[in-house]
Amino acid sequence: MDKKELINSGKVKSVYTTSNDDEVIIEFRDDMTAGDGARKEVMDKKGSYNAIISAKIFKVLEENGIKTQFIDLLENNVMLAKKLDMIPIEVIVRNIATGSLVRNYPIEDGTKLNPPMVQMDLKDDDYHDPMLNDSLIQALGIATPEEVEFLTKAALEINDVLSKFLIDAGIILVDFKVEFGKDKDGNILLGDEISPDGCRLWDSETLDMLDKELFREGKDSEVMDAYIEVYNRIIPDDEKVI
Repeated sequence: MDKKELINSGKVKSVYTTSNDDEVIIEFRDDMTAGDGARKEVMDKKGSYNAIISAKIFKVLEENGIKTQFIDLLENNVMLAKKLDMIPIEVIVRNIATGSLVRNYPIEDGTKLNPPMVQMDLKDDDYHDPMLNDSLIQALGIATPEEVEFLTKAALEINDVLSKFLIDAGIILVDFKVEFGKDKDGNILLGDEISPDGCRLWDSETLDMLDKELFREGKDSEVMDAYIEVYNRIIPDDEKVI
């Protein structure tokens, strides 16, 4: 399917229209960014690994009753997806306290969170993705109380499925962020991507990082090895394409 017009070019992905008004093409680029795009590098095949990992995870979630925008992987770094009107909220699920949570609150790094914590941030780089609460969401008019309830429930369901899937591959799902949007009929679907870019992933034995946090810490030479390790663990040999 041919790409038509560019709809959006984000920090690491580009979205295009197609000949079908209800579908889009999402191109995963090799860009790696941190600090709201203040730091940027290009890493060979990074887009392909993220696209393939995301496609696999979306398939697993679909098999477990979670509706996503994913349709097909057209190329290693190109995804065909349902067109969504994205809700400008990043839904973050935390299973273990680390990162900004321990920097901003009196909680010890590595604390297991039971039940998992659900956090919602405004998706807006200009405002550095500030944390939201129900009153702010209502004031901004970006989601109804019923939609917030749906997003929370869906994120926890994703967490349950994904945590079990990854631990079988020897990976701990520390935390992750997801985004949702509405299709032409108003149904809320999981969109965007789920990859090492938007998750904290630790080796279940060594607790070594297998995600973008390596880039944030300046360990650039280790980043792609970590992404490839995740790919190798969750993609069966007969599905490997890189």
